[in-house]
Amino acid sequence: MRILPVLDLKGGQVVRGIGGRRDEYRPIVSGLIDSSAPVDVAAAFRDRLGLRELYVADLDAIAGASPARETYTALHALGCDLWADAGLRVAGQAEALVAAGVSRVVAGLETLAGPQELARLCERYRERVVFSLDLKEGRPLDNGPAWGTGSAWEVASRAVELGASCVLVLDLARVGGGSGTGTEELCRRLAEAYPGVEISAGGGVHGPDDLRRLRTCGVRAVLVASALHDGRLTRTDLAEFAPP
Repeated sequence: MRILPVLDLKGGQVVRGIGGRRDEYRPIVSGLIDSSAPVDVAAAFRDRLGLRELYVADLDAIAGASPARETYTALHALGCDLWADAGLRVAGQAEALVAAGVSRVVAGLETLAGPQELARLCERYRERVVFSLDLKEGRPLDNGPAWGTGSAWEVASRAVELGASCVLVLDLARVGGGSGTGTEELCRRLAEAYPGVEISAGGGVHGPDDLRRLRTCGVRAVLVASALHDGRLTRTDLAEFAPP
């Protein structure tokens, strides 16, 4: 199982996510490094924890601004593989992200215009696409009538049918809370039903026990932020989950 440290970007800084309440996000205070500059934080994850695969949530782009492509390029230059949620709305926007060094393009339920755009993305980029099942307290975020009013299971299943080879289950209400992801059973059900799909999870990881539970559910990649900055997950802890 792979561990992906999260860089929540806002106003050019790495901020600390709290329950999806983005107006409350402030620059991180980290035990790893005395900086909130994205390249500095990424270098600390790489050098101090051995983590080179990063998840970037570009909060300004998610809110409608232009993606921070120069930042993506700088992070890629560190030797990092990037997953990036840049508020993708239509499939055509992915091209600029790939050109900036993004390895995995995140298509989030929160912003993607509809299932047809996910289908177009999967047709063109295939293994690069990550469908983010964005939840709030277990319910899919409402992104207009195009997605309908299905359950989390129904939305995820539809994404797989449209070609998604990776589904990220992310409950925004859990972000930064340290009380676990709360999505273990959904992840287990998805992993069992779709063994060829990479199931990933994030939001609320407190420590090693949360990672162990997710691993037993068939989760292959986990997003983590606060637990790394606070020292609740150390390099020794992470070694338990490193791929052979």
